[in-house]
Amino acid sequence: MKYEMMIREIIEKIGGKENIISAYHCATRLRFKLKDDSRADEAGIKGVEGVLSVIKGGGQFQVVIGQHVGDVYKEMNTLYNLNGENTELKDAKEFKEGMKDKKVSSRLLDTISGVFTPVLGMLMATGVIKGILALLTATGILNSADGTYQILNIVADSFFNFLPLFLGYTAMKKFGGTPFLGVAIGASLVYPSIAVIMAGEPLFNVFSGTIFESPVYVTFLGIPVILMNYAGSVIPVIIICYFAAKVEMFFAKRVKDLLRSFLVPALTLIISVILGLLIIGPVVSFISNLLGAGVSALFELNATIAGFLYGALIQVCVMFGVHWGFVAISINNLATLGFDPVTIAGLASAFGQAGVVLVIMLKTRNKKLKSTCGPALISSMFGITEPCVYGVTLQYKKSFLLACIASGFGGAIIGAAGVKQYIYGVNGVFGWLQTINPAIGFDATTAAAIIACVVSFAAAVILMMIFGKDVIQDTNR
Repeated sequence: MKYEMMIREIIEKIGGKENIISAYHCATRLRFKLKDDSRADEAGIKGVEGVLSVIKGGGQFQVVIGQHVGDVYKEMNTLYNLNGENTELKDAKEFKEGMKDKKVSSRLLDTISGVFTPVLGMLMATGVIKGILALLTATGILNSADGTYQILNIVADSFFNFLPLFLGYTAMKKFGGTPFLGVAIGASLVYPSIAVIMAGEPLFNVFSGTIFESPVYVTFLGIPVILMNYAGSVIPVIIICYFAAKVEMFFAKRVKDLLRSFLVPALTLIISVILGLLIIGPVVSFISNLLGAGVSALFELNATIAGFLYGALIQVCVMFGVHWGFVAISINNLATLGFDPVTIAGLASAFGQAGVVLVIMLKTRNKKLKSTCGPALISSMFGITEPCVYGVTLQYKKSFLLACIASGFGGAIIGAAGVKQYIYGVNGVFGWLQTINPAIGFDATTAAAIIACVVSFAAAVILMMIFGKDVIQDTNR
């Protein structure tokens, strides 16, 4: 196996397989949840060949590997029988044990990352396809009425439209429940008949005269049901699955083995879906809408300053694993508002890192560092910044600071221009596709996003040339 030696060293220094509660990976990192963090030899793991860095945050022990992390993870599964794509906690008892000693903030970030990480790859993939379609229609190459467009749009749109199914799976797995119960809950929320019912005439309205006024199309045992469009929604299915996991645990302890296989899931589905449609879904949807509107309103108070701060600090947030809160906000905004004006401010951060690394690559005489800079630079231009950050700029703290400042300039331009992202996609050059308005095509905001990235790249180069001379000297020692 190509990575066997590296994997065995990591597992040994992390405290052995017995110290691992769960393990999965994102774009560049192996993410472990450990029983005892103190047993992990952080310095030793950093010294393992092939490891870029180690980060502890959000209740996780994260080992930064790079873009080939997926291959490393597969080999780790083979060597240590981690059983599957995402070895999250096997039951409710382990879930409680793994979380009880962690701070509320760590629990929240750990939950968000555990729920969203498995689906981000597909969200980005379908987002890129959606962006390319927007580009093709904006340039007149395709027409939205064409069969070719419609077929490709099915490929691009289906994952986000049925996102509650996938989040139901990952959420139930995270909360210690049966994953396919989560899929069934998600499917219930986007069941086609709901849209058909909502297309008819409402029976009456509830909460009339308030911001929560809603039509009622159907009742359940005489109780009004406020139906919502849950396609592409995020928070409702997660909250319902949290409740469903508790319900399943309750019945699993009390139903005899003979009946458990069908009675527990039947009772769990009936109770969780009914309460989800009657209470949890509408309440959480109202909260989701208010959250999306509230975050956007805060950003609109001073979009230039907010954009600068977000652009400058997003890579710091990524380092400590606290960017997951923004991921959740972004996906929620896309579902409730149809766009996200917040996280797009970080689009230029990849170019800020790339500009700094380019100067180091051209100026340093360190052959090993120079060979690291080339692939890291290319990776950053396509939105994966970890090789730049952990392989180069963090080694020389000032270069990381200069990259963040340059990224802030781009974020300020994006904020001031009112740039929005209309799909969830990758950063880097493909990130520009996110800013194409699907309704009107190209506009000034897309141009502003491209300009912002160019400005961040140029600013990073200039800042390094003026203030980074000592960094270059350090690289040659």
